[in-house]
This record gives sequence, structure tokens and C-alpha cells, in this order.
Amino acid sequence: MTRPAGVRLRPTRLGTAFFGLVLLTLIGCINYSLSLGYGLTFLLGGVWIITAAQALRAVRLLGVTVLPPAQAAAGEKLAFTVQVQQLGPAGNVRVLARPTQGGVAGKPLQGSGVARPDELLHLSLPVPAPVRGPLHLTGVQVAAVDTLGLWHASLPAPDSEAVLVTPRAEANAPTPRTLKVTGTGDAVQRTRGHDEFAGVRAYQPGDSPRLISWKHVARTGTLLTREFDAPAGEGLNLDWNETAGAGTVEARVSRLAAWVAHAQQQRLPFSLNLPAFTLNTGQGEGQVRAALNALAQVRPLPQPSPDQEAEARRPFAPRQPDVLPVGALRFSFLALAFSLLPGLPQWPAWVWALLAGVLGYAALQVDPRRRLPHVPPLALLLSALLAGAGLNASFGTLLGQQAGTALLAVLLALKAAETRTYRDAKLLSLLGLFLLITHFFHSQGPVTAVQVVVASALLLSAAARWVNPATWAGPVWQGQAWRQVGRLMLLATPVAALLFSFFPRPDGPLWRLPLQQNRTGLSDEINAGEYSNLAKDNSVAFRADFGGGAVPPSAERYWRGPVYEEYDGVKWTQALRASFTFAPPSIETTRNAPPAYRYALTLEPSGKPWLLALESVTQVPPNSLITTGFQAATFRPAAQRTRYELQSQVARTGRREDPRRLELNLFLPAGQNPRATALAAPWRSLPPAERVRRASEYLARGGFTYTLDPPTLPQDNRIDAFLFGSRTGFCEHYASAFAFLLRSAGVPARVVGGYQGGELNPDGDYLIVRQQDAHAWTEVWLAGQGWVRVDPTALIAPARVTTNLGTALSQPNATTAQPRSAWQQLALRFDAFQNNWNNWVAGYDGEQQRTLLSRLGVSGVGSAPYMLALLVGVLLVLLPIFALVRRSARPGDPAQAALFDLSEKLKLPRQPGETASAYAQRAAQQYPALEKTLREIAERFNLLRYGPAAPPERLKELRHLIRQLRR
Repeated sequence: MTRPAGVRLRPTRLGTAFFGLVLLTLIGCINYSLSLGYGLTFLLGGVWIITAAQALRAVRLLGVTVLPPAQAAAGEKLAFTVQVQQLGPAGNVRVLARPTQGGVAGKPLQGSGVARPDELLHLSLPVPAPVRGPLHLTGVQVAAVDTLGLWHASLPAPDSEAVLVTPRAEANAPTPRTLKVTGTGDAVQRTRGHDEFAGVRAYQPGDSPRLISWKHVARTGTLLTREFDAPAGEGLNLDWNETAGAGTVEARVSRLAAWVAHAQQQRLPFSLNLPAFTLNTGQGEGQVRAALNALAQVRPLPQPSPDQEAEARRPFAPRQPDVLPVGALRFSFLALAFSLLPGLPQWPAWVWALLAGVLGYAALQVDPRRRLPHVPPLALLLSALLAGAGLNASFGTLLGQQAGTALLAVLLALKAAETRTYRDAKLLSLLGLFLLITHFFHSQGPVTAVQVVVASALLLSAAARWVNPATWAGPVWQGQAWRQVGRLMLLATPVAALLFSFFPRPDGPLWRLPLQQNRTGLSDEINAGEYSNLAKDNSVAFRADFGGGAVPPSAERYWRGPVYEEYDGVKWTQALRASFTFAPPSIETTRNAPPAYRYALTLEPSGKPWLLALESVTQVPPNSLITTGFQAATFRPAAQRTRYELQSQVARTGRREDPRRLELNLFLPAGQNPRATALAAPWRSLPPAERVRRASEYLARGGFTYTLDPPTLPQDNRIDAFLFGSRTGFCEHYASAFAFLLRSAGVPARVVGGYQGGELNPDGDYLIVRQQDAHAWTEVWLAGQGWVRVDPTALIAPARVTTNLGTALSQPNATTAQPRSAWQQLALRFDAFQNNWNNWVAGYDGEQQRTLLSRLGVSGVGSAPYMLALLVGVLLVLLPIFALVRRSARPGDPAQAALFDLSEKLKLPRQPGETASAYAQRAAQQYPALEKTLREIAERFNLLRYGPAAPPERLKELRHLIRQLRR
């Protein structure tokens, strides 16, 4: 992309704030590992880059002509007219200039509007003229603003021609001296008048068009003015010497100006005698203008007074209209409302009502016909305080994800209600974009991604409307702004994809905040109804991808979670001290053990440190460990969906166990459940394996049933109430009762929580484990064998292990699962898409990035090969983008497009307002050998552009000349 000489590109205030937003969201995404947040941030960054190129290309297609104003007197205002021609698509244009008079540069002037290719834009720049003398515009700059108003690209334009500011006429000036005006050539005294034709003379500036002899012009091509005369009469002799009594030079000039005005008013001829200038007797508009121009240049020229100079240098601040366009403001409110939608399921209902009420009232209030009052600032402040108090009461904190995002949404809605200026309206779009990033705390699924992208397009379209509301005036559904913003986002997508793939991703956060999780999942303890309530939740807990390898059968899909070893008669809890004080147990693999399972576990966020691994886990990812309870856990619980690589293998665990731990797993509170204790007491004389068998037989033959809605058990002796009373329950009831019986029989036993089963998705060849698959089972310790898993639930409902929960509830003894419905099959296909999305988009992290780089032959982030690959990627992405921008910036007019191609070929951009002939002359100075061809190109262009309708062959000849040109 060529850059015109003298071009100046800088971000606007909105563009600077936009870039700050991108940096802020990038820092947040790095800290909280928001993969989709990276994508949106880089998309916005790409938009920021593309709009810069857009502004650069747009400024090259502007033509500017500065038209000087009519003559004005000192102390008055005169208006320069800037004529802007747009050769490309319609866009926002600004013209900047500074008036200079008497060596003093005045305050900068600015004019703006929408330049369209089918019409000329006329911008008026009012200029104060404090004193007489030459005045002209200097430092003229033409600037193009991109669609979103993020960049301001300017180029220097030719300065204006000087305008002579005439002196101010003296008030109540004395009457000038009169004289007899005589004619020449006749005996009779005659003078210029309107009675008889006297002849023709050369045209002088200021002569009336009615006096031009058009017949002579047609015949000779020279402008001649007809003269008339009349009998001699009286005239005025305006002499410098006769103003000596006026005092200063300026006072004398002012008096002469008053006399000129008097002569014009009385229609009298006059002469003017100045120290270095004499104007012969005459009258009419030309005579008056010549006299005033001479008076404007009398030396010495005056300098502005200190007050006038200070006023001239005061910065110019264009005022925005007080009344905001109703349509543009409502469009912004609509975009904000749509951007709030993903957060609604996470917030209380009263927050929804507050947001709807505030935005709804604001949308109605902007219509002046309704005459609704503005919301007082005190009411807005009180609403914000009450909302903060309500959120703190609902969530217990304002730093959590739900509470923080809800508070941000409320503040944004209140900001919309108090919007009064264009600055506030533009700020709404930036705040809305920031809010969109926070939605990824709750979900990074494809539905959320689509909604966020559409909301971003809406917010950017709203920002485009505020750059120049006249550009996008009309109903919301008109698609012009949508097309512009959609095109920007489409061009920015390759930039976003490149940065998404290669931008370094740290493995840990920059800082930590006590973010509230409020996630469902396994609990730290087992109480009555804990697992049965969880089993009613159909959401995904995790997915396990075996990479095309062997998948364990359903009966072996035990995903180990927390181990509950301490029992107080009511609940089972984890023995955390055992991990630090007891000796680690042994893990032994047998020679004939089946091959290990290698799999990738994609865990949904739970806020818990445990990794749900198959029994028995033998290899864990970095920053993780295997506890003494044979549970996989991580040092860094992830707040977002995370992928872990694990390995499990059938093994003997705990054959060498700490005696203190075995003692802990025999403990029972005194005086609890006497009937169950009495039932197990006779088993103590049997071998340990036989005790386990007796307990299993009791449950299998005791008439127990499996249900999700068991009756409420009492606080005291609840095991007795279950075994000898209700005889109905869920997995936690059976695991707890079985462990109690074995401890009563003298066998160390504990309860293990986790998940059992998993639905194989044939479309993705991976297991889906849902919250409803949560399960609890028992482990018993047998000498010589170690810890052995016993699942008492399988004794009551074998289908729970061999099929799934739904089949087990309806057909406890079934061996095969119920066939899937068409809706379930469709849901599995969507889940396969969701799984791929999670693995390659939402779950893309530093480890996957390193894997990708290694496949590309790049050693690592920051290395020389990495920097080279990144540079090549940037070039491959940006070059097509700039080519597309260049193509769109090409003028639509065929002749102008040909001249544009010439400037691209010569690498010499046209200056704003530069004609084809002037451009050809300037280009010939740089390329003398091409002077003849360039002159011919300019002539053909002028004929095509300004001559009569030319046949298509002329345009082809012009294009052929340009194609054949060689530098």
C-alpha cells in the first residue's frame, strides 16, 4: 500500500479509547484464560487496523478546492468555501485550516460533512477579519475519517489565494471636496455616464457583465467592455493630503474608505490620490473595488491588537447539536439490550426487570413528542447503590462473576438513561463491547459466540451512526451501516485468526481474585440426598476422548473423585489430614494387567481441585498429583473448561497401607445405629472376604429398591432407618450403609464419590459423562489385596452399571440401554460439534498452542523461527486485506479510475484538488522521459471528463496509454 507524501494518520479520541479497550480486554483474557475472549479481542483489534487502512485509502480519493470569499471590511466575518469532491465511496470528511493575517495565525477552523461521489460538498469556514490587509488560509488539511470514526487521516491541500480585507469606513466622516469632471476628445465637456455609446476598452476586473461586448469576444476572443459618456458633471477628489486632520494612518485610511462609500452611494465619479498610488476619475463597481483594494494595501499594514490576537489564537471547539437524533439513540439502546442477553440466565429476576425498565424508559424518553422528564442524577445514583446492595445480598459478594457482571450491566443501563451528548452516545458502544467479554465467564459455547459476534456488529453499527448521524439516517432495518460494519469485521477475521493461533498464552493467571463459582458438581461431603439431587441434573460434567484407542466397558467406567473416610453418624467427609500425616500407600500393576488407557479429559468448571480419572490413575498432567487416596487432583483449579491428559491402568492399590489410616476407616461413632451394628457383629468371626459377601447378600436379598426420591431419614440412627425401615434410596444410601456394616464387622471401609458410566458419542468417538452420572461406591481393605471396589448399588439395580441411569430407574435388572430417540441422536451430533468446539476453540490454551507450533516446525514462542513464522503470517494476512481496501477505494468513475491507476503505477499519489494537467506536469518533473505521454494522458482525460460525450473507444485508448507506460 503506497502512502501519499505528507500524510498524517492518527487515532481519534474514540480510536484511542477503542485501543485502550482492546488492551484492557486482552489483559483480562490472559489472566482468566478466556479463549473466546481472545477471539473477540483480536477481532476488535483487527477492526482497529482495518479502519486505519480505510482512512488512509479514503483520503487519497478526495479533491479539494478552496474558494475565496467576496470582499469584506475589517471587523466583519468572511466565509471561505471549501469544495470537496469524493472520487470513491461516500464517507465522512473534515477540512482543517488556519487563517493568517498580519503575520498572526488565527484559531484553527474545522468543517465536516459527508462527501458523496455524485455531488460536490461545500463547507463554509467563517473567518474573522480584525484589521485590513491580505488574509488567506494556511495549513489547509483535508482529512478522511473511517466508518467508525477511529482514525483521522489528513493530507495537505493548497493554501487559498489571499483576500484583501478593506478598511472599515469612518462613521460621520466629513464631506469630501468636489471637482468638475471633464471628458476628453470633444469641445463639449463630457464624462463617463450612461447616455451615449463612447467606444470599447479592455476589460477590467469588476466590470459589469452587462457592459461586456460579447460580439467582440466571439470575434476576437478578447474581453472588451463598452463605454458610455454623458455631459460633464461634478465628482469627488479623494486625496490623501486632505485627511491629515484625521490623525493616524488607520484613521486617514478609514476616512478615505468612508468617502469612497459616499461616492458609491451618490453615484458620483471620483478620483483617488495616495502616496504611492493614483486612481483616475471614474465610477461604478470596478472603480469602487479598485479604490478599496488600494486603501487595503496602504503601508504600514496594521497589526491585530493584543485582544484581537488572543481571540484569534483561542482554540476552535465545534459544538455538537444539543438534540441527539432519536433514531440513532434508540439504535444504541437496542444494541445494548441485545448485548445483555447472554447474562440474563446468570442474574436474579429483579435485575432483568431493572434493566428492562431503565432501557425501556430511556428509549421512550428520547422522543420529544412524549415529553417524558429526564431521570434525575440523584435517582440514578440511588438506583446504582441499591442495585449494588441487592447484588451483594443475593451473591454474598460483588467480586464474583455473576455479581460483578450484573453490576456492570446495571451501571451500563443507568449510563444509557443519562446519555445527553454525542460523547456519551459513543461511550455506550465501548462499554457494551467491554460487557460482551464478561459473558465468556459464564459460557464459551458456540451459541454464546454467535450472539456476541452479532452484538458486536450491532454496537459497532451504533458507533458508526454517531460518527456522522446524517450518513446513516433512516430506520434501524436499513442495511447500509450493517454492510459497512460487516465488511470491516469480515476483513478483520483473518487478523483475528492469526493472532488467536499465535499470540502467546501463559499457563497461569497474572493475578487472582476471589471469583465466586456457583458451579454444580460433587460435594466435599456426602449427606442424605446429596447425590440423588445431583442425578437430576442433565448437564455435562466432563468428556473423555480416548483418541481412537480402546474405550473401557461400561462396568469399568468408574471415574474416581473425592474419597470420604471420616464418618460422624450423619455425613461422610474427606480425611484431608491423611494426605499429610499418613504414609503413602502402594500402587502395584500386575504382569498380566490389561493395557493402560490414555485419554484426554475435558472438565467443565466446578471450582474443585479433583480430576475425575479412571481407576487407577498412574499419570497426571503438570501441576497435578495423585493423593494417598488414589485421587487425581490439580494445584490450580480452573474456573473455565479445561483439558487434561491422563493415563489409567488396572492395579492393586494399598496392599501396604498405613495402619493409622486403616484404623480411621474402622471408626464408628458410639451409640449410633444399634440394629445395624448387631446385624454385622456375628460376621466378625468370618474371614474378611466372607464378611463382604454376607453384607452384599443382605442388600441383594433384602427387598431394597433404587429411586431418585427416597424418603427423608432421621438425624439419629439413619442407617437403621434405611436398612430396616424405608429400604429405598439412591447410591449414597447404599454406599453409606454398606460401609457402616463392614466397619461394624471389622473390615476397613470408606465411601468413594465420582461418576459411573458415560455415553459413547458415535459421531465423535468419545464419552459424555453428565452430572446425573454422579455415583458413590464403597472400597474395602482386604489383606493381600489392598483396597477393593464394591458397588452395592449394582446389587440393587445392575442396570445402573451396565446401562445408564434412566434405564436403571425404569428397568433395574436390564442389561441393555433403551434405544435412543431421534431427538437424542440429534443432541449427540450437536454435542460432537460442541466437543470439537471445546477442544479447538474454547479450550485452545498454551499447551495446544505449543502442539500446533511443533507441528509447524516452530520450536517455541519467542524463538527466531516463531518470530519469522509470525511475520510471514502477518504479511499473508495483511496483503490481501490491503488489496481489498485498495480495490474498494478505486474511484467509480471510469476516467477517474484510469487516472488513479496511473498514480499507482507511478507511485506518485495525486494531491487533493490537483487537476489532471497539474498532476501530469508534476509527474513529468519526476519522470522527464514520460513528459509527452503524460501530457497526452491528461488531454485525453480532460476530453473524457469535461468534453462532450465520447465513444467508449476513447476510454479504451486512455487505459491503453496507461498500461503501456513504463517508468
